Amino acid sequence: MANNFKFLLIGITFLAACNTNSNTEKIPAAAPAATAIMPADSTKSYDQALIDNKKDPSCGMPVTAGVSDTLHFKNKVLGFCSTECKDSFLKDADKIFATVEYKK
Repeated sequence: MANNFKFLLIGITFLAACNTNSNTEKIPAAAPAATAIMPADSTKSYDQALIDNKKDPSCGMPVTAGVSDTLHFKNKVLGFCSTECKDSFLKDADKIFATVEYKK
């Protein structure tokens, strides 16, 4: 009976120690894909040499900072920093296209 009590006491002590460590060393869970900060199209890579514009036509960001979406429009390949900027361009494409700065 004394041996059983000794093993029970050791088991309780072990479980208490494990429980204490798990509370102090919380490891953050990986974020689900739906809450990822980067847009899904951010993994795409575009060759800068194939893009005709110097700046994003919607927001003015230099394409050298990164291109995550493109559009073929009036025989030009336009690079955009995001899908949102591309969508903004498409709302008034002809007007914005007239202001695009092209590479030399």
